[in-house]
Amino acid sequence: MPTYLSPGVYVQEIDAGTRPIEGVGTAVAAFIGIAPKGPENQPTLVSNWTQYVEKFGGLYEGAYLAYAVYGYFLNGGGNCYVVRIGTAAATRRGGKREPKQLAAGPQTAQIGNYVFTAKNASPSAKPIKVEISEPDAESPEEGAFKIAVRVEGRSPEVYDNVSAKPDSPQFVLTKLAESKLVTVEEADPASSGLKPKIGTFDLAVPEPEEQPIVLDDIGAENYIGDSADRTGFSGLEEVEEVTMVAVPDLMAAFEQGAIELETVKAVQQAVIDHCALMGDRMAVLDAPPQLSAQEAVDWRRLGAGYDSKFAALYYPWIKVLDPVSGTNRFIPPSGHIAGVWARNDNERGVHKAPANEIVRGAIAPQTQLTRTEQELLNPIGVNAIRSFPGRGVRVWGARTLSSDPAWRYINIRRLFNYLEKSILNATQFAVFEPNDPALWGKLSRSISSFLIGEWRKGALFGRTPDEAFYVKCDEETNPADVIDSGQVVCQIGVAPVKPAEFVVFQLSQFSGGTSLVTE
Repeated sequence: MPTYLSPGVYVQEIDAGTRPIEGVGTAVAAFIGIAPKGPENQPTLVSNWTQYVEKFGGLYEGAYLAYAVYGYFLNGGGNCYVVRIGTAAATRRGGKREPKQLAAGPQTAQIGNYVFTAKNASPSAKPIKVEISEPDAESPEEGAFKIAVRVEGRSPEVYDNVSAKPDSPQFVLTKLAESKLVTVEEADPASSGLKPKIGTFDLAVPEPEEQPIVLDDIGAENYIGDSADRTGFSGLEEVEEVTMVAVPDLMAAFEQGAIELETVKAVQQAVIDHCALMGDRMAVLDAPPQLSAQEAVDWRRLGAGYDSKFAALYYPWIKVLDPVSGTNRFIPPSGHIAGVWARNDNERGVHKAPANEIVRGAIAPQTQLTRTEQELLNPIGVNAIRSFPGRGVRVWGARTLSSDPAWRYINIRRLFNYLEKSILNATQFAVFEPNDPALWGKLSRSISSFLIGEWRKGALFGRTPDEAFYVKCDEETNPADVIDSGQVVCQIGVAPVKPAEFVVFQLSQFSGGTSLVTE
């Protein structure tokens, strides 16, 4: 208490009895994969597609990371973290590190039908200019012209009265064969004889031609990484904002034969374990490519025998437009699905199941599923992506990979992640406070006020708040032995809203009658 010595009016700011609890974000994805450039093994925040292109390069053949991030933003995703992996470890093992590219090559330029190429291919070579002008000769040959090759610090090479006609003794290819600076070739022999236009042209180093990324030196250890070294997805332990984790390039490595299905399962299990360890995020898993419905069932039951409430598996792959090749291609759906989750959270709330939602950018699923086929997939936790006439490509499943019925649905697990983290972050003020009824009441009021707000949003089941949740923090939950051990125990129970997965209309036939009204 302050000490008052001088008469007067004083003002004190006193904390309210209820501390507001603010809900945490639920739609922040993390993608682990291969990119042609960017920081390695460093979770990097990306807020839009332009930022991704600037930091990691655009769409790149041979890897799915860029396609997944693009699909995430296309479907309504906001912030995400990108972890570029593989290169440092591959270099230490003596393997190939960077995506393969062709060398940039010497300076070159096409002038009319002639390709001028610098003889000095060094990256430090000085720029070369080629000037085409009218000839200075007194009696120039018909169609003749003058060429001057200039480079800083040297006298120009001048070739006057040269001809574009191959049968002329002044033929341009013959005259410039003695040049020490450039070589000249015809771009199209069929167009021989055409005089180039007048002007000054700069030779430039062409952009290197990109080649598909090769993942033959990327193994399971690159994806998993080490939490101590902050590598792979294990480095995401320090990023608390992440709520979804996807590894789309795991399937790229499998397609290229760099890893086997056993390695795929090992990495996916490691992702699940990471999410379970953190307790605030879920793994979005891809099924292997080109599986029939029966093969997907066998993969789930015999191969990927995961049992976790922190993971969801989606099948099949989806067809999208590939701007790189200008054709359609099939890609893993995890990036698009993460975007659907984010869009669902923003538009409806984390309590709503992220299903019966359109997959933006998807042209068709790789396997057209029937209802009978999905009857085999849905009970074992494989969420189908289906195409419906007139309704587009939609997510048609909302189950986790858990065998526990209490955690069957994705929205239930994610709702609890949201509630737990929101309450955890907002009640840090209680640490080292006096453990007495005043603290118990403050905790109860703060949490109850937060849960009432969630109930009003439709996240909790019940016609009244008393039916939707309870908060108990009193002498019963905090007896003397609990207080003496330095603990304060607050029991919270909530009734989450579960999705209407099966909508049943019961129709019956009955005999109608007529009523006769008499006066």
